Amino acid sequence: MYPLRRNRRLRSNEAIRSLVRETIISPNDFLVPLFVVEGKGVKEEIASMPNYYRYSLDLLEKEVKELWAMGLKSVLIFVKVPDHLKDNKGKEAVNPKGLMQRAIKTVKNTCPDMLVMTDVALDPYSSYGHDGIVEDGQIVNDDTVEVLASMSVSHAEAGADFVAPSDMMDGRILSIREALEDEGFIDTGIMSYSAKYASAFYGPFRDALDSAPGFGDKKTYQMDYANRFEAIKETEMDIDEGADIVMVKPGLCYLDIVREIKNEVDVPVAVYQVSGEYAMVKAAAEKGWLDHDAVMMEQLTAIKRAGANIIASYFAKDVVRVLG
Repeated sequence: MYPLRRNRRLRSNEAIRSLVRETIISPNDFLVPLFVVEGKGVKEEIASMPNYYRYSLDLLEKEVKELWAMGLKSVLIFVKVPDHLKDNKGKEAVNPKGLMQRAIKTVKNTCPDMLVMTDVALDPYSSYGHDGIVEDGQIVNDDTVEVLASMSVSHAEAGADFVAPSDMMDGRILSIREALEDEGFIDTGIMSYSAKYASAFYGPFRDALDSAPGFGDKKTYQMDYANRFEAIKETEMDIDEGADIVMVKPGLCYLDIVREIKNEVDVPVAVYQVSGEYAMVKAAAEKGWLDHDAVMMEQLTAIKRAGANIIASYFAKDVVRVLG
């Protein structure tokens, strides 16, 4: 005798599948990364990230308006710094007239309600391409943290809603929180890259910002991808130090970490679906090996299903178009 309960009844057509679906993707889930460059009238496609671009400030205005019209309400800003402004201590990072500071103001002037988050790390400003100050071939922690705190205050002064330290230096969240509080920016949030792994998936991003390390790798500060409990420890420490949102990066290969952290913490969890994850889908789809939209939606649903409250993704506009 067949069982009285047949699970396939709830899969029999799209109407019932939609009605009982547990995980729903919407534009509200997304944080849109934006790459900004100096110049005017610049919209440069990134070779290793098809259909993704660097924008000069004048065209950034147009892009921000388009995002808002699509229902995408949050952006994460990165800047490509000219080589002649790079040094070992990130002097340009705290320039009140620097590209990041002007980009923040551009977004806020264009669309005041757009939520602006900013990348806080030294690699775009570093002559060495590392996330910290280099001394005798080593990335030094505490001196770097001082610069990151100053950078965060500079971003807040320009109008950033959240700063997003992506460097993985020890103690930087507490120092940033204290610096923001001391300067009166009590409402400026911190989204910490709490579990950022030393991953091979970052290559296209480094092409986008010309920020590849000039020597060695980033394994002395980014996490070993073999480790799981370390991610929980790092995340809990960041929350104790004042992080409002925590992040796992990359995405797809780390969904076990996302779920572990989601089960342990009481703050929103973000996931960064990184450039390599984006580029693989684009390249395979161009070859005709994968259905672009189907794979994109499956991956993003998996990230949200694993526990992500926020997804930073280069697919954000593509998703909105698919959702119609």
